[in-house]
Amino acid sequence: MEALKEKILTEGKAIGTEIVKVDGFLNHQIDVKFLEEIAEEFKRRFDDVQVDKILTVEASGIAIACMCAPLFGYPPVVFAKKAAPSTMNEGFYEAEAKSFTKGTVSKLKVAEKFVNEGEKILIIDDFMASGEASAALARIVEEAGADIVGIGTVIEKGFQGGSDRLRDMGYRVESLAVIEKIDDGVITFR
Repeated sequence: MEALKEKILTEGKAIGTEIVKVDGFLNHQIDVKFLEEIAEEFKRRFDDVQVDKILTVEASGIAIACMCAPLFGYPPVVFAKKAAPSTMNEGFYEAEAKSFTKGTVSKLKVAEKFVNEGEKILIIDDFMASGEASAALARIVEEAGADIVGIGTVIEKGFQGGSDRLRDMGYRVESLAVIEKIDDGVITFR
């Protein structure tokens, strides 16, 4: 998606050789108009599949998933919680995911009643590095007996191998912008 690449270059910031900061339009402050374009691109790429629910991780993926929902006929958006509230003490699926950016491990939790056997699930997220979050969500979907129709990510750091790993596991992955490398603050796209 050329508009996304341009926005990353003009409004984002590369830090070192592995981090891209896009908090001005994607994951701290949200450019809602631009998010509409992102949602339209996900709809174009996944127009050939049935989507019963959209699954993401709190918090950055929620806005993107919600913008996609109307385009897919308003399926519910379900988000995995990184910290379970005291009210979520039974009846949930759980999978661990390491965050490259934060250097932490989260136990993603989704209430069993929100992902059901046979449902067609589209996973949407803002960033993909090693693919840990998407792989954790995939484990949850599979444990529920639902079907993953695709994994969509806004920005992928291709040099960290996440999408390759997920494709090797048999998943369809669509990334709207793939960063091939970051070298002294210069971003190169695939």
